[in-house]
Amino acid sequence: MILPLEEDDLTELIVVGSGTGIPSLRRASPGLLLSSGSQHVLIDSGPGTLRKMLEAGVTYRDIDLILYTHIHPDHASDLVPILFACRYGDLPREKEMTCAGGPGFKLHFDKIRDVYGDWISPRTYQLTIKEITSKPLISGEMKILTAPMAHLPGSVGYRIEWQDGKSVVISGDTDYCENIVNLASGVDLLILECSFPDEKKVEGHLTPSLAGRIARESRCKKLLLTHLYPICDQHDILTQTKQAFDGEIVISEDLMRVQI
Repeated sequence: MILPLEEDDLTELIVVGSGTGIPSLRRASPGLLLSSGSQHVLIDSGPGTLRKMLEAGVTYRDIDLILYTHIHPDHASDLVPILFACRYGDLPREKEMTCAGGPGFKLHFDKIRDVYGDWISPRTYQLTIKEITSKPLISGEMKILTAPMAHLPGSVGYRIEWQDGKSVVISGDTDYCENIVNLASGVDLLILECSFPDEKKVEGHLTPSLAGRIARESRCKKLLLTHLYPICDQHDILTQTKQAFDGEIVISEDLMRVQI
């Protein structure tokens, strides 16, 4: 359901891309956008995210914070195009921006900068690169907490809490682990990857039944499934998830808006 942004205090999630690194006409590569008032947070930026954001009415000049769950190409490859666009002469970016990720993110960014040099260096704005630690990150009215996920070294999940009590958790890529259950405890909206149906379990990724288990154990209020490989569209992943979780479940689609 598409909901317009009409109130300054409206907090909503826009699914920029609900898919994976596998090309799909239905689902773009991973990207999630949180909008709250004038603040915009992008979580992951797979291939094509820059353009998909524009379809949602948000530009490279609007993003305040980019959070990366991990640095696999399907989650992080549009960082370079975003930084390159910020240098566009006619519409240069002006407000400061922070990019953050888990352990190893600074080294990853340094390698990117070694390749692209001045082409991605800020000229008209301030860019801050951070590595997430156990200490909460404060950005505007948000407090951002993290925990390691069961995917690859440096993978992290995020819990974002607003001063008005709203909360959302994003797993990024992960297998079942206690960290995601604990991070998501009592959260308003839990966004879990659901890469493959139960019949096709792959290590380091969730299936519908495992996502449902996490939702049940965390006592989240609403579950959103994303990062769906094409094979998921051939299975009834909603029913599989409901076997483990009897709360509200939403299957993500590109450009879907979910009010928090």
